[in-house]
Amino acid sequence: MRLWLTEIKPNDRTCHCAMDITMDYIGGKWKTMVLGYLTINRIIKKETIIMKGSFKLGNIAGIGIFIHWTFSLLIAYIIFSNYRAGHNAEQIVWSIIFILSIFITVFLHELGHALAAKKYNIKTKDITILPIGGLARLERIPEKPSEELVVAIAGPLVNIALAVITGLFITVPDLKELTVQLTGGINQSNFFLNFFIVNIWLAVFNLIPAFPMDGGRVLRAFLAMKFQRHIATNIAARISQLLAVGFVFLGFFSNPFLVFIGLFIFLGAQAEAQYTQAKSMLSGYKVKDALMKEYKTIDVNATVNSAVEILLNGQCKNFLVTENSNSVGTLNRDEIIKALTEQGGNEIIRNIMNRDLIFLNPESPLENAYQQAQQHKSTLMPVVVNNHLIGTLDTENILEFIMVKDAQGKRA
Repeated sequence: MRLWLTEIKPNDRTCHCAMDITMDYIGGKWKTMVLGYLTINRIIKKETIIMKGSFKLGNIAGIGIFIHWTFSLLIAYIIFSNYRAGHNAEQIVWSIIFILSIFITVFLHELGHALAAKKYNIKTKDITILPIGGLARLERIPEKPSEELVVAIAGPLVNIALAVITGLFITVPDLKELTVQLTGGINQSNFFLNFFIVNIWLAVFNLIPAFPMDGGRVLRAFLAMKFQRHIATNIAARISQLLAVGFVFLGFFSNPFLVFIGLFIFLGAQAEAQYTQAKSMLSGYKVKDALMKEYKTIDVNATVNSAVEILLNGQCKNFLVTENSNSVGTLNRDEIIKALTEQGGNEIIRNIMNRDLIFLNPESPLENAYQQAQQHKSTLMPVVVNNHLIGTLDTENILEFIMVKDAQGKRA
């Protein structure tokens, strides 16, 4: 199941997440496994915990493929679970091969989305295989209905293609034999049958018309061909939440895991609607409308101790780093605290600042600036006219701008 989640936080970027849920044999029985799989629009530094513990496997279509060291823990767990269930070495090996095949399926599903996005010049930075699934970092999510439809449906189509190919090598048994095959553990004779079932299950579940799954985005894409995007999103979100209530209700009488899925869908749909509404409210406004004329600067040659003093003397959390009155970088509260902990107070700002500046034009659409803030790790963006700094803009101020406009709209 591919779930998409959009989250908005005042001090954070937008995060588009996805989760795949599949099933696996452990101890000779079907057990539900959550393959968490995040397609993230927020920028995650390569120095994050996930990337630090990952090993590069190679590149496909310009996309870096990584595997996290904790993936070995999953293999160890499968071996231990099968051993406790009394399985022999051959059965354990087949269980490991099967879980590896599922993760390959998850990766191919994600790659399908990535390659479809590439068609519309949307880059995928990398895909990381984790014990809970795969994490792919896309620059953005397409907003044109036709493009979103193609990108959203690409993943399930990969699963359908894998199921069709696998179906050429299997013979579907009768119900009694099928039950035996599905409860006797993975082995050479039923490997392809189980692989076929997993891909069918993933494709069908992914296409349930509910956010934040692929099916929810497919539904929104079709609705957006007739309605404005935020209206289409609201309709799709309401449908998603109705389905979520159904999942929760069924969960109380059958599998409790359905309650979790229902809650996840409900919250994911709500977040998607809020995110789209926020972007819609920015439409028609320019960067100059949310411009911050008051901002704090830190000299590039100052020390971390100096930055700490400035931090404690006011409420500002994001700072512009300057050299001879020129903007050369940015620095935020978290980066200052991290540097103070790891490098010490005498470290020079030049060595810890973020050098990837995004310079904005005051006449640029505010919606585009918000999108740029999501696509890059910048917490503060200088606004310039003819190379002259006139102010700054950050994501927090944009969100405050949205709240003000929302309040004014309700007042009117």
